Amino acid sequence: MKVSLNLEKNMKFKGISTDGHITHFDSHKEVGGDDSAATPMEVLLQSMAACTSMDVVSILRKKRRTVEAFDVLIDGERKDVHPRTFSKVHLKFILKSPDAELKDLNRAVELSQTTYCGAAAMFRAAGCEITYETEIINT
Repeated sequence: MKVSLNLEKNMKFKGISTDGHITHFDSHKEVGGDDSAATPMEVLLQSMAACTSMDVVSILRKKRRTVEAFDVLIDGERKDVHPRTFSKVHLKFILKSPDAELKDLNRAVELSQTTYCGAAAMFRAAGCEITYETEIINT
């Protein structure tokens, strides 16, 4: 896997994948950015949520459960000293489905978090505590 990163202006960077997909990064104004895009640490949280969400939705669909909507709310806490890595992350998984049960969602999340999600495994390897909760909205 290879990607590139280019400085656009001030502290705004553009990341480009080999397939041409673009991700923008910026920093807050007080450190020289324009606050025009997510910070790298925000993108890390979003990336972990995306990684585990893709697992969970895939598992639910393989179980032939309908996924009408799927959301993850992420709350990350960082250490006060440098490097300011994440010390705790809490994920709240919310599934809207007419036929899935809470046990289906819980099992899919458990499998993702313990077996499949490489991003969550990287957070854990760095010493970050990951907790989660699940909610299902039956339609």
